[in-house]
Amino acid sequence: MVTPALPVLPALVEGTVGHTRRTPLRHRFTNRVYQWLVDVDDLPRMSRVLRPFSTFSAADHIGDPKDSIHANIERFCQAQGVDISGHRVLMLANARILGHTFDPLSVFWAIAPDGSLTCIVAEVHNTYGERHAYLLQTDDAGRSQVDKAFYVSPFFNVDGKYDLQFTLSPEKVSSTVILRQGGEAVFTATFRGTPRQATPGRLARILIKMPLMTHRTSLLIRIQGVWLWIRKLPVIPRPAHEPQEGTQ
Repeated sequence: MVTPALPVLPALVEGTVGHTRRTPLRHRFTNRVYQWLVDVDDLPRMSRVLRPFSTFSAADHIGDPKDSIHANIERFCQAQGVDISGHRVLMLANARILGHTFDPLSVFWAIAPDGSLTCIVAEVHNTYGERHAYLLQTDDAGRSQVDKAFYVSPFFNVDGKYDLQFTLSPEKVSSTVILRQGGEAVFTATFRGTPRQATPGRLARILIKMPLMTHRTSLLIRIQGVWLWIRKLPVIPRPAHEPQEGTQ
């Protein structure tokens, strides 16, 4: 699969995230958010004033926190039998904001020297400080399917499959995750955004419009969880999390 033209990087992707739960009760919410789209080997270098709102760390993702993000993603792919040495790796994720970050989903595109997309790594984080990565081979429409293998919501067990679709272009960056259990779509999470070059002025404006984004994201997820618990949605016990090969 050949990737289309890419946005100018680093980019700020401003858009909307939405969650829809279909069973055993219906619940839906949307929020305005922004994320960063970056080349992990050419991370943004903002002024001293903006640096506390625009830094990235390997410690926030899979692998060795003392190594680089690129090396860790490459090691993970190698453990899954996919060689991405010499590839460009693009990442859609949140930056640290005043030392804090939270990424429900980080997406990594591994792009070969000839411009083809070798694979996507979808890294899922839960509110318990755990994370799990899925290596995806997508079709020409950016679609893939994978077995669920990680406890994310306290209201879903670790069963079922994910249908996923990703878009990366100068006009649009998006992700769709549909959880299917028993053959039915029970939950959908979406992100749709427009990438724009990450200039100091644009970052300053977004920080005024959406301050403390990662703190807000973490808080809103917990508020939604409390709301579902108040509505007597059964809580599923969290199983022990076993780190994956290539993620330590």
